[in-house]
Amino acid sequence: MQRPRALLSWSSGKDAAWTLHTVQVSGQFQICGLLTTLNEDANRVAMHAVRRSLLEAQARSAALPLHTVGLPAHCSNAVYQARLGSTLGRLKAKLEITHIIFGDLFLADVKAYREAQMSALGLIPVFPLFGRDTQALARDMIAGGLRARLSCVDSEQLAPSFCGRHFDASLLDEMPAAVDPCGEQGEFHTLVTDGPMFHQSLKVRAGARHVDGQFHFMDFTAA
Repeated sequence: MQRPRALLSWSSGKDAAWTLHTVQVSGQFQICGLLTTLNEDANRVAMHAVRRSLLEAQARSAALPLHTVGLPAHCSNAVYQARLGSTLGRLKAKLEITHIIFGDLFLADVKAYREAQMSALGLIPVFPLFGRDTQALARDMIAGGLRARLSCVDSEQLAPSFCGRHFDASLLDEMPAAVDPCGEQGEFHTLVTDGPMFHQSLKVRAGARHVDGQFHFMDFTAA
């Protein structure tokens, strides 16, 4: 039987990458591409602040087409929904996709929002990692070969000194108990550089750290 055709929501971070790996292992879907929202003013991944050049390198290493949705720096929900809806409507027709896959872990309100949004577009949302224990999941990612760096830290939830660090067992051991080990509540975001979903690793160099209010961003470039 022909597998359902799907897009995968790609943030450039570990949860999206592990979702891709999980789907690849299951063989349940034919992944037709990665979908990413970009801050069009900075030309970086929204929230993660990862450069577009690194995002494109990830897509090449995953051997999947990259599709982007440009958003203004200070984007209202109405603009977000309109632009995402327009892009998905076009891709749905062009690629004949029926599903879209997300890497959400446990936030029920986010899941419900996506379900309503995708239903209105005639797409079926899929959440392969939802409900997994995030402490076990984080360690499974690392044991499974995923490599990532923290690209953004919310200093109200996690010390800025964590920004730029490797996502590894040592980092998990040092995290405060109140911080989710996968950063699902926005404590931190990551840039994936290697893993079983990639054909080759990304070599990156940490540059200057930028601060925008409570958020600390590490500017990674290709090494």
